[in-house]
Amino acid sequence: MSGNTILIADDDAAIRTVLTQALGRVGYEVKAAGNAATLWRWVNDGDGDLIVTDVVMPDENGLDLVSRIRKIRPELKIIVMSAQNTLLTALKATERGAFEYLPKPFDLNEFLSIVKKALEVRSDFSFDHLPEGQFSSGGTVETLPLIGRSAAMQEIYGTLARLMNTDLSVMITGESGTGKELVAKALHDYGKRRKNGFVAINMAAIPRDLIESELFGYEKGAFTGAIQRGTGKFALAEGGTLLLDEIGDMPAEAQTRLLRVLQEGEYTTVGGRTPIRTNVRIIAATHHDLEQLIRQGLFREDLYFRLNVVPIRLPPLRARADDIPELVSHFLNQATLKGLPLKSIDSRALDRLKNYRWPGNVRELENLMQRLSALYSQEIIDIEVIETELADTSGSTMDNVDGSEGLSSSIEEHLSTYFSSHGDMLPATGLYERILKEVERPLIMLTLQATRGNQLKASDILGLNRNTLRKKIRELSISVVRGAK
Repeated sequence: MSGNTILIADDDAAIRTVLTQALGRVGYEVKAAGNAATLWRWVNDGDGDLIVTDVVMPDENGLDLVSRIRKIRPELKIIVMSAQNTLLTALKATERGAFEYLPKPFDLNEFLSIVKKALEVRSDFSFDHLPEGQFSSGGTVETLPLIGRSAAMQEIYGTLARLMNTDLSVMITGESGTGKELVAKALHDYGKRRKNGFVAINMAAIPRDLIESELFGYEKGAFTGAIQRGTGKFALAEGGTLLLDEIGDMPAEAQTRLLRVLQEGEYTTVGGRTPIRTNVRIIAATHHDLEQLIRQGLFREDLYFRLNVVPIRLPPLRARADDIPELVSHFLNQATLKGLPLKSIDSRALDRLKNYRWPGNVRELENLMQRLSALYSQEIIDIEVIETELADTSGSTMDNVDGSEGLSSSIEEHLSTYFSSHGDMLPATGLYERILKEVERPLIMLTLQATRGNQLKASDILGLNRNTLRKKIRELSISVVRGAK
């Protein structure tokens, strides 16, 4: 590592000290400054093999400095760090040509690893960054496509920033209501295909026998009711992005045709014979465990690998509770755009929201904020109102789970939340079987845990034949550990 000099610019003396010591311990030479002017002078003098710069500095925005440095020393790698942890900050860092974006606070070992990687990249490395100016606010307030500054969201922002200028297929997974379509839309709106269409199709909302004609279009007379030629989603998304939402609900025949499109780059309409070339970026999304569906023979493994080039897993809202205050503020402000009065949430009520499990995730929170804005006269919402609202939707009767009436009531409340959070996007078919499976798996898992993996005892408790229980364990991919509690 000898001979490598790292230039650091950050107006926080504590951060400069920590980074200088960490880099010095592993053998790097370090020069640190508290302003952009000093860093710029060093760069002009030809100093440094790598730059680490903050965004907010007293004399210049670090992102603007990145642009200037890239013009005079394009080979010099730049790591941008910032406490302004939004998706747009990550995108702007990528746009200006930064090698890496690090949201504060960050892990020192991760930082040192990125420094090592940056110095090892060949000098003719192409940043392939986005057209400059794409994310300029023009002096206006920026509209954030995604909300949240938690560590989980920071990881997603960094991934999205690296993907914006690519055509790689992306698989977005996560529970219902976590914002999978928002992430797909951000990938399109801030990527190189943004001037063309973004088209979304929900596999669960379309009758299975119509999915192929919806995707690929159809010729006149191709089937009963096809009185004229129909345009498919691939044609509508040409040159742009196609979101295949709830891809786990795609029937086998359509999976086979989609795989051919991904392999050959062409398709035929239903009833057509002439191949049509296509140039569409594919983003898939699902709340299903696709690997489990593959084991069950319900999803093609080869299609999965074609779609899952870059996986993005969205965390449930309960796993990023620190983002709830910012989300609440955003949704309450959004409600005013619909003519509703501006509300605020007091601190005790906000703490209650942060401790709620949010089975409907961000969508449920958004619906609640709209309801509070519309139905309550007080300007400041207190904890009593929140408790009333959550009691109506959270299945609070689980306290009475000893009786079948209490359990039934609790399940009814959870299903009510499911239906209200999905709105018009309910699956066209198969909901009964899906709900049964979602209840069945945790029931069997918890029973096996309670019996320490004793399947005979578990089958007696469940009232199932032992062979039936074994079959369900295989079908549901449940791991059984003997002696575990």
